[in-house]
Amino acid sequence: MIQISAEKLLDSMFDGVYFVDLNRRITYWNNAAERITGYNRSETIGKCCSDNLLRHIDTNGRALCLEGCPLMSTMQDGKTRESSVYLHHAFGHRVPVSVRTSPVRDDNGQILGAVEIFSDNSSSLQILHEYEQLKQDAYLDQLTAVGNRRYGEMTLSTRIYDLQTHDIPFGVLFIDIDHFKNFNDQYGHKTGDDVLVMVAKSISFSLRKMDSVARWGGEEFIVILPGASQVIVKSVSERIRILIENSFIMAGEDKLNVTVSIGATMSIQGETVETIIDRADRHMYLSKNRGRNRVTEDEDNE
Repeated sequence: MIQISAEKLLDSMFDGVYFVDLNRRITYWNNAAERITGYNRSETIGKCCSDNLLRHIDTNGRALCLEGCPLMSTMQDGKTRESSVYLHHAFGHRVPVSVRTSPVRDDNGQILGAVEIFSDNSSSLQILHEYEQLKQDAYLDQLTAVGNRRYGEMTLSTRIYDLQTHDIPFGVLFIDIDHFKNFNDQYGHKTGDDVLVMVAKSISFSLRKMDSVARWGGEEFIVILPGASQVIVKSVSERIRILIENSFIMAGEDKLNVTVSIGATMSIQGETVETIIDRADRHMYLSKNRGRNRVTEDEDNE
C-alpha cells in the first residue's frame, strides 16, 4: 500500500488550505493557497492571518478580520461555517472566494485552532483564456492585461449593434483613479504601474462572466455590461468601487490605497460609441466634483 503524508495530500488539493492556532497564527499553508493568494509559505507561516495578508472583506467592504471573522467565530463555538468573501491578493487586488471554516480538535475534543478551505470564485481560468485570446488578436493592454482601447471600441460597437437589431440593452461604466497623478509623482512610475495593475485586476474580478473591461487610456478604464438593467449597473459599479477602496499594495512599510470615481450609464437607441462614452465620462466627472470615491448614474445627473 502506498503511504502518502497528510501534507502531500493537502498540497495536491485544488482549493487553498491553511491552519491557524488559537491566536490566529498560521501554522500551515498549502500550494493552492500560494497560487490563489500570491503569498508563499515563507511569507505566511507564523504570522497572524490578518497581518497585511488575506484581510477578508464582505460585499459591503466590512473588514471581517476586525469584525465577524469566520475563523475566530468557529474557534469560539466549534461550528463549521461557509461564506463568500473577498481576500487580499499579494499584488493588491481583491479576489472573490468561497470560504469554509472548521474547528481543529485534539484527542479530547478540545479546540486547538481552525482550518480554512477556500476556492477561487473569480472564474480566473476563463479570464486567463480570454486574455490570451486578446493578446493573440492585439487587443490586450500590455501593462494591465485587460483589453486595450481598440478592444473597448470594438466591444462597444458590437453592443450597439445588438441594441439596434435585437433590442438588447447594455450598461457602460467610465472609471478613473482618483488623484493618480499626485500618487504617481510621489511614489514613482513603477509603483504607479503596480496601482494600475491592482485596479485592473480588482475590476476584472468584480464582473460577471459576460462583462468586458478595457483600459481606455492612462488611469481610465471602461466596463461594458451586456444585457444589464439599471439595477445591475448600480450593483456592479458599487462592487467595483468598494473592492478598489479596500485593495492596497505595500511600498516598503507604507500601505498604499487608491479610490476611483465612476460614471455609470445605460445605452440609448440610436447613439454611437462616442455619445455613450461622453455621457459616462461626464457622469464620472460629476463623481469627482462631488468628492470622489463614488458612483454617479443617469438619474443622479442633475
